[in-house]
Amino acid sequence: MSQQPDILIGSIQVIGNLVLFLALAPFFDGVVRRVMARVQSRQGPPLAQSYYDVLKLLGKENIDSSGILPFRLAPLIAFASILCVIAILPVAGHATALTPYADAISLIYLLTLGGVAVLLGAFASKNIYALIGASREMTTMIMVEPILFMVLLLGVLKTGSLDLTAVIYGTPLAQFGWPGAVMIVVSLFGLQAFVARQPFDMAEAEQELLGGPFIEYSGPNYALFKYYMMLKQMFYAYLPIAMFVPLVSSGFFLLDLLVQILLTGLVFLLIGLLSATHPRYRIDQAIKYFAALFVIALAAISAAVIF
Repeated sequence: MSQQPDILIGSIQVIGNLVLFLALAPFFDGVVRRVMARVQSRQGPPLAQSYYDVLKLLGKENIDSSGILPFRLAPLIAFASILCVIAILPVAGHATALTPYADAISLIYLLTLGGVAVLLGAFASKNIYALIGASREMTTMIMVEPILFMVLLLGVLKTGSLDLTAVIYGTPLAQFGWPGAVMIVVSLFGLQAFVARQPFDMAEAEQELLGGPFIEYSGPNYALFKYYMMLKQMFYAYLPIAMFVPLVSSGFFLLDLLVQILLTGLVFLLIGLLSATHPRYRIDQAIKYFAALFVIALAAISAAVIF
């Protein structure tokens, strides 16, 4: 575990992380929607449309179609899990007050918990479209989560520590070697799957499944799920920037933070372009794609261990 940061500064960092992600995640979602529309020769929604959507949903009535507790708890668990991820995440190289109480395994656990909550809500809804979406989401999780694990494992191997700040920021780019270069490529090729965007949005697949796992949700509960997905996307876009792009190290936290956020915004532009130009994969095509990424990532980890 890393040294405990100053409790006041660390607490401010926790609040700062939450405010930053909660404020920017809908904006980046709007960027992706706008880019997709422009590439497809449409006007597209305003950049603030995702904020409007969430606010509108929060003012609607919750319709509980299943009448059972897991259906009602699932959105809260998913949203709470991603907030915990953000609270422990060292941003721009600075640990929060909670970072020393977590490690890389905790991060993966919390991310998986959010995915499990989505499955829980879908299965509890008893809607056939939700069940199909949940089965696809489960398959995607089984194939994608190990890839994320190996991206973090590379940081663990290079630093010899499970500490989050060390894993994410502790390895100079040159020391990653060619396994690091391979893992950057794996991260970029797996990015669309991590953020569940086309061509890997099989679970939601609105044209086929009408929203999949979320089809029975409405009102504030659906708003929580939408916000959860946007925050998750921002985390996955931020992670490769944090791990593989060196900090400016200007000595000014805000400048380092600004550079990392701008680069994260560029990743969202890439996500939007890929989403607009690639048709959705079938689940069997996605499995083959994930399997290839898994093998390549495993080879990079093996090389990092041996060499």
